[in-house]
Amino acid sequence: MKNQLTRRQTLTLLRAAGTAILVIGCTTKKSGSAQAQFSSKAKLTSLACIVSPEQTEGPYFVDEKLNRSDIRSDPTDGIVKEGVPLQLTLKISQVGSNGCVPLENAIVDIWHCDALGVYSDVEERSFNTVGKKFLRGYQVTGANGSVNFTTIYPGWYPGRTVHIHVKVRTNATNGQGYEFTSQLYFDDSTSDQVYTKAPYVSRGQRTGNNAQDGIFNDGGAQMLLKLTPTQNGYAGTLDIGVQMA
Repeated sequence: MKNQLTRRQTLTLLRAAGTAILVIGCTTKKSGSAQAQFSSKAKLTSLACIVSPEQTEGPYFVDEKLNRSDIRSDPTDGIVKEGVPLQLTLKISQVGSNGCVPLENAIVDIWHCDALGVYSDVEERSFNTVGKKFLRGYQVTGANGSVNFTTIYPGWYPGRTVHIHVKVRTNATNGQGYEFTSQLYFDDSTSDQVYTKAPYVSRGQRTGNNAQDGIFNDGGAQMLLKLTPTQNGYAGTLDIGVQMA
């Protein structure tokens, strides 16, 4: 089986005490801030850095090497997963003693379950999707450190709150790359609204929310997506800062 941890194993680990590995997140500061202003020549931005957690990889990272921004379809058969559209923008910055710098040429993977709580390319007791690759993909950050994905609002499964997995990787000149792994979360009230629609509603009432989720309670509030309603779905954004040294 390709996945490193099954959902059952992940939930077992949550019952043990865990310590989050801390990284740095960034939020924009106004130009009049007391924060130091940095040279645009060095691509530094006027950002204030706040601590946010790296979180467990959980189920199910598979390095599919799918370079694509629209991750809704399965490349093996072309079937597009149904669900409320979600336009996701992540801004990745490297944090150092002088501030935050947009991280260019980083590989950013995301993966998550479909509207019915099923992941692709894994085998579980309740499903077997080995060979499928829906709702997986990566993008490479540009000069501004941003990546964009088109996906759907994730569904839910027992034992977890609603989430998207994210992994950021770089290739270092010394041969030792950097890796950051975490999870993105959603406001519970928004999830409740989404789950009244098809195909989510066929799952019935979800059994867990943010406050009941062990991983979310270990810093997940700092990884909540900023959601804006669109014509037929949502746009979600989040700044992610990483401390590579």
